[in-house]
Amino acid sequence: MRIILINAVGSVIVAGEQARSECGALYAEHNRWLVGWLRQRIGCLHDASDLAQDTFLRVLTARERAPRDSIQEPRAFLRTVAGRLLSNHLRRRALEQAWLQTLASLPEPQVPSPEVQAVMLQTLHEIDALLDGLSARARRVFLLAQLEGLTYAQIATKLGVSVRTIKRDMAEAYEQCILLTP
Repeated sequence: MRIILINAVGSVIVAGEQARSECGALYAEHNRWLVGWLRQRIGCLHDASDLAQDTFLRVLTARERAPRDSIQEPRAFLRTVAGRLLSNHLRRRALEQAWLQTLASLPEPQVPSPEVQAVMLQTLHEIDALLDGLSARARRVFLLAQLEGLTYAQIATKLGVSVRTIKRDMAEAYEQCILLTP
């Protein structure tokens, strides 16, 4: 028997009996601990529960795609998966807060409609996802060039690296954008 799950972003996950059984056992033994671990870090039970659920969905998906031997250190494994999801969650939350602060600073006639705000926030999340695969320096170089309008020479001076390095980082950023654009 196969089970079909749909996660928070609408991805369909089809799980076989073995993966479902292993993940179910992992969930039964460690869900309460994982929710507590996440709650200590973000302070919100609802967000912690959502992240724990996403963690187990990731584990289930990974087990279905590449079945492995049993997990030797389940809590360490879950902490690693949940930690990555938590990092993404916190980054998205910071992005949303920055967006809300920007909106609050605009004069009333310049505030976009709620629909435009939602589209812009979604676009910011997509850009963030594109930049997530970059090295920290390449991400910074890309943002300095695109948002602040600095030339490669200005960026090189600011970061204390060569113009050639800046060109390489920009090529990496553009490649990432091309690879992840539908």
